[in-house]
Amino acid sequence: MSEDPPKRRLVRPPSRGNEVGQARAAVRLKTAKDRTPSSQAWLQRQLNDPFVVEAKAKGYRSRAAFKLTEIDDRFHLLKKGVRVIDLGCAPGGWVQVALERGAAAVTGVDLLPVEPLPPAQLFEMDFTDPACGPRLIEALGGAPDLVLSDMAPNTIGHKRTDHLRIIGLIEAAAEFAVQVLKPGGAFVAKAFQGGETEAVLKLLKAHFDSVKHVKPKASRAESSELYLVATGFKR
Repeated sequence: MSEDPPKRRLVRPPSRGNEVGQARAAVRLKTAKDRTPSSQAWLQRQLNDPFVVEAKAKGYRSRAAFKLTEIDDRFHLLKKGVRVIDLGCAPGGWVQVALERGAAAVTGVDLLPVEPLPPAQLFEMDFTDPACGPRLIEALGGAPDLVLSDMAPNTIGHKRTDHLRIIGLIEAAAEFAVQVLKPGGAFVAKAFQGGETEAVLKLLKAHFDSVKHVKPKASRAESSELYLVATGFKR
């Protein structure tokens, strides 16, 4: 009697290990020598963050690039040929996404130096300096279709003071957008739960057809960070 042929085993093909959000084995640090507990925890989180891994794979300068890609996938802000101003642009992840998705011109500003990303024009200066806005517009070659703000203040650990600094930056970015945007343009700004004032929301609702709060998947779950997305600017 002949033996039955061996049964074939079904084997699942290997999945891509660099897909955003893909579960993978946790990476453990081999040593904590010369590291504080906080720096050890931060490094451990970075090594096991799928967005950090994917940002490196795609050549983005920061995981924050995925926040903008998700917002743009939903609201379609980065149409081909748009002019974009990026406030708080360091290290350049949002500038990369804007150029990648067809922006015709991009200018950015940050207090920190940013490695060049031609053809974008990036400035190291204080956005609240009265000379900054006109310089950005001049370099852009005209009014923007989109103003982005991923600005966050340097915190000092004093809750009330830090809160006021957050509000101040959101207000400054919103007022700038209302002053310079083209009709039909859009504004995206980092906010924090409870961080924006009713006055800011009132300003945006008066000048835009739609104002929404969005928390991208790339924003860490434990963070209070979210984004204001205002579209349909009406002068």
